[in-house]
Amino acid sequence: MAFEISLSGKTAVITGSNSGIGLGIAQELAKAGADIVLNSFTDNKEDHDLAKKMANDTGVSVRYIQADMSNGDQCRRLIEEAGRCDILVNNAGIQHVAAIPEFPVEKWDAIIAIIMSSAFHTTAVALPMMRSAGWGRVINIASAHGLTASPFKAAYIAAKHGVVGLTKTTALETAKEPITANAICPGYVLTPIVEKQIPDTMKEYDMTREEVIENVMLTRQPSKEFATVEQMGGTATFLCSDAAAQITGTTISVDGGWTAL
Repeated sequence: MAFEISLSGKTAVITGSNSGIGLGIAQELAKAGADIVLNSFTDNKEDHDLAKKMANDTGVSVRYIQADMSNGDQCRRLIEEAGRCDILVNNAGIQHVAAIPEFPVEKWDAIIAIIMSSAFHTTAVALPMMRSAGWGRVINIASAHGLTASPFKAAYIAAKHGVVGLTKTTALETAKEPITANAICPGYVLTPIVEKQIPDTMKEYDMTREEVIENVMLTRQPSKEFATVEQMGGTATFLCSDAAAQITGTTISVDGGWTAL
């Protein structure tokens, strides 16, 4: 039996989606016919222009709603202002690197709030909407670091592990309903932020671009290739399909073999 992926009539809210993985997911969901709500903490003309361009390119409704994912009330307001949320993609995140004794408390609090607590707040408001609509998908963007660990990233790894746990609980609470909850766990993805890091790393280590990618950035990614934002979007779109209706409470690794080691 062939499954076609048409998300026409569905509304997808993607946090942290004015660039990178979130934007890639939004674009792929829009191509499948979903109306889109983009989000970030900024509220610039460029943010709203991005929504207009996506709408023009795809023919679906695209809005931009500003909300700071470090603030629980604003997380909830985002979903309420969207008015409908059939597909919730919790993607917002930040990073800070430091040893635990030197890890700034304010950075710990911000990372936990933006990555983990925000997913709780948005999910809490979105689930009643999904139940009312009779269908829903919760897709949490975790990380290979939601399944493994590295030194000096205590808050990020704690938060991403928490997102995986929240995903499982959400799935169990909705298991008898036409709602699923899953976590995508990317390895290194070639986003604009990562792309900008390459020249500086080349200078720091006196390496070529190829050497930096293979020996520094992708040292734990056996494929030695970046995942792409389009692949993240394709994975999210698949999880919204009828073919994925019985996939819930699990993690989907898109990490070039990282977690197979």
